[in-house]
Parts: sequence; structure tokens; C-alpha cells
Amino acid sequence: MYPEELIAPMRAELSNVGFQEFRTAAQVAEHLGPNHKGTTLVVVNSVCGCAAGAARPGVRYAVEQAEKKPTTLATVFAGNDREAVEKFRELVLPYPPSSPAMALFKDGELVHFIERHHIEGRNAKIIGDHLVEVFEHFCD
Repeated sequence: MYPEELIAPMRAELSNVGFQEFRTAAQVAEHLGPNHKGTTLVVVNSVCGCAAGAARPGVRYAVEQAEKKPTTLATVFAGNDREAVEKFRELVLPYPPSSPAMALFKDGELVHFIERHHIEGRNAKIIGDHLVEVFEHFCD
């Protein structure tokens, strides 16, 4: 696990723009369980460079720019919120573990998934513009 004081600013980049932090498996399961209604974007946050340079800024850009947005914005932190990340990864199977990553769920079903290899080598605007399109398609 990373020292909490090291990752606190990385958590804050998302929580300061409205993301809920799921830190336990129970929180993930309760929110994304069979009674899930609406849309939820879950971001697997990470200490890696592509999370800092592209994923977090791209997500923030998308949330600022999109007319249609997910009902809920949530995040889990790879390396620290282990139980929550494991539960999230169960819900996105057959996709392999990936961090950073982004998943959009609608009414309990995974409808879009962005893996690390879709983030690496792309800038925040490209990722953000893609998410805006995804939100436009799936969010009410």
C-alpha cells in the first residue's frame, strides 16, 4: 500500500469534482448490485504517470464539458483500496486487471470499459472527448 499522505492529492483530484470514493468491497457491491439504477462511472485511480497526465485530467475535462453525465461518479484506488478494487474487477470480467481504468455501468450492467492501454499514449483531451461521447450515448 502507498502511504495515504502520498496519494491524498491524487484522490482529491477526483473527489474535489464530485467523485465518491469506494474504499471497501461492500461499498462497491452495494452501489453496483442488482438494484443499481442510472449510470455510474467508476475510475480506477492510480499513482502511475498515465493516471496523472491523462486519466484524471481527462475524466475531469469530460465531467466539465459533458451535457449528459453519469448519475454517479465513483472511484477506487489501485494499491490502497484493495477490497474495493477486487470487487470492481469482478464486475468488469472478462476484462483483465487494469489501472488506471474507467467503467460505465447502466442499470447494473457494464456498458463501456476503458483499459490502461486505451489511456497510455493519449492526452487528457482525447480521453475526455471520448468520455463525452460515451456519456452522450449512455447517460440520460
